Amino acid sequence: MLNKNDTLILIGDSITENGRFEDPQEIGIGYAAIIHDFLTVKHPELNLTVLNKGIGGNRVTDLEARWQQDVIELEPDWVSISIGINDVWRQFDQPEMEQVHPELFEEVYDRLLKQVVDRTDAGIILMEPTIIQEQTDSKENLTLKPYIEATNKLASKYQAILVPTHQAFQNYLEAGSKVPLTTDGVHMNSKGDILMASTWLHSFYKS
Repeated sequence: MLNKNDTLILIGDSITENGRFEDPQEIGIGYAAIIHDFLTVKHPELNLTVLNKGIGGNRVTDLEARWQQDVIELEPDWVSISIGINDVWRQFDQPEMEQVHPELFEEVYDRLLKQVVDRTDAGIILMEPTIIQEQTDSKENLTLKPYIEATNKLASKYQAILVPTHQAFQNYLEAGSKVPLTTDGVHMNSKGDILMASTWLHSFYKS
């Protein structure tokens, strides 16, 4: 699946960014770093390049604004996308701003993926939006459902690898563990990053 000198782009919001701009290697300290380190150690012969292109606060419309520069022009072999949390969270913490509702989310996301297919040879990896609050039935998580459904739908349409990140978090919460995965209901602590990265790696290697 991976070939020599492949480039993998991980793009998304602050969950992906997670220390990227403070790190001389621009990988950060989150799930992107775990994926980077795992692939580097597992495949030393391949000379892989893993790029973290996460930017805090991004919604799918922000990805569209920088898609050409941060994805298409870099000619990746793989592009992994984690987006949707801020598209929902802004509806709760900044309701006065123009919102990205599910129909627009899917429409814009579809355009981005079509560009990848039409203009690159990259394989596509779509990560479900994770969680907003560590309760399965929070208003935020219920609002997140159509965004997760859109991600699944687009993964099928573009024959992408789907990473069931939201389901992994839901399974963890339903098991009743008292150990938190986030610092604030959204941003990952080290355990949340491990869950994200392990779910990603499992999905990638089983595909």
